[in-house]
Amino acid sequence: MAEKKVTYLADYKVPEYLVEKINLTFDIFDEFTLVENESIFYGNPESENVWDLILDWDEINLIDVFLDNTKLEKSDYKIENDKLIIFKSTILSPERGEMAESQRGVLKIITKNKPHKNTQLMGLYKSNWLYCTQCESEGFRRITYYLDRPDVLTKFSVKITADKNKNPILLSNWNKVDFWDLEGNRHFTIWEDPFNKPCYLFALVAGDLANIEDEFVTMNGKKVKLQIFTEKHNIDKTPFAMESLKKSMTWDEEKFGREYDLDIFMIVAVDDFNSGAMENKWLNIFNSKACFATKETATDEDFKRVERVIAHEYFHNWTGDRVTCRDWFQLSLKEWLTVYRDQEFTADMHDRTVTRIQNVKALRNHQFKEDAGPMAHSIRPSSFEEISNFYTTTVYSKWAEIIWIYESILWKEGFRKGMDLYFETFDGKAVTTEDFLWAMEKANNKDLSKMQRWYEQAGTPIVDIISNYDEETKEYTLFFRQTCSETPETDWQKKPFLIPIKYWLLDRETKKEIKNWTFILEDYQDKLVFKNIENNPITSFLRDFSAPVKLNYAYSDEKLEFLAKYDTNEFNRFEAFQDYAKEIIIENYNCKNIGKYKIKEEFLNMFKYILEDKKISNSFKAETLVLPSIWEISEIIEKDIDFIKIAEIIDFLEHIIANKFEEEFLILYKELNNSQLSFTKDNYDIWVKAVWDRKFKNLALKYFTIATNSNLIAYSQFEQSNNMTDEMWALVSIVLIENEVKEKALEEFYKKWKTDNNVIDKWFSIQAISNQDDIFKVLKKLSKDKLFDIKNPNKVRSLYSSFATNNLEKFHSKDWKWYKLIADIIIKLDKLNPMIASRLSKVLIDWKKLDSNNSKLMRTELFRISLEESLSPDLAEVIKKWLK
Repeated sequence: MAEKKVTYLADYKVPEYLVEKINLTFDIFDEFTLVENESIFYGNPESENVWDLILDWDEINLIDVFLDNTKLEKSDYKIENDKLIIFKSTILSPERGEMAESQRGVLKIITKNKPHKNTQLMGLYKSNWLYCTQCESEGFRRITYYLDRPDVLTKFSVKITADKNKNPILLSNWNKVDFWDLEGNRHFTIWEDPFNKPCYLFALVAGDLANIEDEFVTMNGKKVKLQIFTEKHNIDKTPFAMESLKKSMTWDEEKFGREYDLDIFMIVAVDDFNSGAMENKWLNIFNSKACFATKETATDEDFKRVERVIAHEYFHNWTGDRVTCRDWFQLSLKEWLTVYRDQEFTADMHDRTVTRIQNVKALRNHQFKEDAGPMAHSIRPSSFEEISNFYTTTVYSKWAEIIWIYESILWKEGFRKGMDLYFETFDGKAVTTEDFLWAMEKANNKDLSKMQRWYEQAGTPIVDIISNYDEETKEYTLFFRQTCSETPETDWQKKPFLIPIKYWLLDRETKKEIKNWTFILEDYQDKLVFKNIENNPITSFLRDFSAPVKLNYAYSDEKLEFLAKYDTNEFNRFEAFQDYAKEIIIENYNCKNIGKYKIKEEFLNMFKYILEDKKISNSFKAETLVLPSIWEISEIIEKDIDFIKIAEIIDFLEHIIANKFEEEFLILYKELNNSQLSFTKDNYDIWVKAVWDRKFKNLALKYFTIATNSNLIAYSQFEQSNNMTDEMWALVSIVLIENEVKEKALEEFYKKWKTDNNVIDKWFSIQAISNQDDIFKVLKKLSKDKLFDIKNPNKVRSLYSSFATNNLEKFHSKDWKWYKLIADIIIKLDKLNPMIASRLSKVLIDWKKLDSNNSKLMRTELFRISLEESLSPDLAEVIKKWLK
């Protein structure tokens, strides 16, 4: 298995050389692209010594190297693995005169790339007929030889030359200062950068593109041109993205006082992209799935995702671009802050409680799992092997939760003061997490040093709470204890985290509030004592999920039912219902009488209470009345997991609920379906109440389909719907029932949407997660469909990731072929796109949690992958850790 050198935070040194300016020239042809890189470099005054000039590179062909207009001989430099080393003696050569004394020089490097063969989608590559770049984190070295590190900031000048017919649009991410036609039907454009930026924010796009254009006037009256580019046949899917961009710009001004700094903001949408989008200054490049949205082709959740990703990348303008990270150990510095900002934006645009519920569910399902596995790492780790494997839910989601802790301690006003100082002090600089902590402390004159423990320690803290009520003294006492399991990076006991626990005490008889406050747990153990409490209260803990921890408190069924009905915090009301459901599923799972499952009548009463409660929104009901997933239950069981049994129990409970409330679901469905829920032809507003009514209506449709074992009503909605939300929900319900209607609907959907890449991904995904006996044949057939392309990350995610993560009872059935199938795909992908192969391999992480048979089968496939020759560093690192 391939080994890669470990990089340590402790070894960080300032760069020996800096770059004053870089001039890039791209000459694009069908079979290759010539890149000329002319950069002015100089010795870093902060560096102790002048060393060899060491440049990074990856899979590019070197043609020539010039230093101060003199072509270098091979004796002047050497190439070792992924480094081009220009000797110190060459740089300080006496022949170079005064330039040598100042360690300054002009370095020109000419290289040859083949974008059409770049299946990794990193550096400069070709997506369909479109040239584009992705440079974060280490993609720029796949374009040219360079000091590819985020703390080397410089000004860019970019000249792009290409065939005018094939590539009429030539873009880079700065000011367009010149353009001209050339002989041979070629043309060029030149872009100049007025600000210093790291190379990971460089962007280039060339192709035959259409665009829409709008304008935004900032809070100080500056006019900003807004443009979104994509291929001509998709341009009609971009107006919603434009509206989302303008809302994001307005929100950032109002909430954080952040005004856009330039005269133009451009977005380009492409089909082949490893992630959601990239925040390159001025020129954001997007996965088309995160940019396209019309009522016919996108569900309500798709609209919400497009809006959120647009906002996220725009917010990076300040948290990531203007203030960037010093090194990749500080990656979370730009990502967590931007995730927090996009979460708050989404909450303001939609239902705040439901947004919080969805964010926490994602955190628990993915980040908590990461914390408990071999890839667990702190938010700012001490080392890494392959940086692409560091783009994790810990870096994104967990860090966003840390902002909630800052807010709980400093309140919103104090947090805003800290943010203002952070921007004011570090604008235009590459900084560290300590710099952010300093800004929060300085602005609020408060010691926050214990927050550093969240930065440095991996794992999910566990908070155990015990309550005691003394009838004689009328004292109610809460005892707190925190622990954190051992994680791979350390075997020493972790220091106590700083954990804010929002709580609410309620008199169970009068239902009046006794206390509503936040307790800060700073030590391993602590307690709270409440005096003069007349009755034993009911306490709601960790309201709004005030810290990313696991909470252990022995709630009785009676208390859970009480909180599900009467808690004034809707997030905790949701939690109480879900905890009750989990308890029932676990009790059935532990029952030795296989197939003799039970459901508590009290739970059904609770379900009915929420179903009929007129005081809560349909958005809350639509989230709450969905039973916990197989994944959530498996995380509670932790070892010897039987996914098939979990699936059977959940299926049993869904049928009981569906049959119990069949009439209510039908009435609810008809009532909501007959109201004005559908989109009109010319008007779509994602913020209207209809979005949530649709979701609740379609949940009722699912339950009614289960109760009647008929998909006829679902098929009727499928035929009549004029929006993708209703069409997709109907198709999902149809697939639940095995009959001729199912095959007919799938065929109709395929014929209708086969020319739309993003919609057809839904077709792949729905079948991948369906619970049918011949799913293996279905997957094989789908992989050979002419619309499936393994080189496209979206297709891989829609088919294989969907199956392995959302069809757990099939994936973990007592058959080796499923693990072998995924392992084969991972091996094949690794030769094309190591990043996507590495991410897909995460579905094999849980082999130790399975029963002995499945554990052995999965480990065998992991071992087989590890024996592959020329395994990429991306995949080699994670497989090594999976097997460890």
